[in-house]
Amino acid sequence: MAEDLEHFIKTMALGIPTIKPDEKRAFLGNFRERVAMAITIKQLRDARITTMLDAVLTRYPGYRIFLNGRMGESLVNQYMMQALAHNYPFTIMNQPGMRVTKRVLQTDFGWVLAHPTQKIARPILL
Repeated sequence: MAEDLEHFIKTMALGIPTIKPDEKRAFLGNFRERVAMAITIKQLRDARITTMLDAVLTRYPGYRIFLNGRMGESLVNQYMMQALAHNYPFTIMNQPGMRVTKRVLQTDFGWVLAHPTQKIARPILL
């Protein structure tokens, strides 16, 4: 009984423990082993990347795109429209209320292609 109460108090005070929280935070809620491709916000600003991503999306069905909702609205809209054009599933990750709050850097990932359940044997690019 006392052990259950202690567990309850710790959970309420510290939150539910998670596995590899820094890794999941960096890869927009995904484990690194499920990520096929990850692109930084700085790389997304390059106009040539859109053409490359069009080719990737046609070659790799069954994955899901995760967009960093904390990057600029114009970038989010651009890559959301690209996913819609390819009829590709996507999720916009905006993680308010996390214990770690830091400003968005150009080196943070803005676009992540990951498989929802399986480990990726060969990442496309990382």
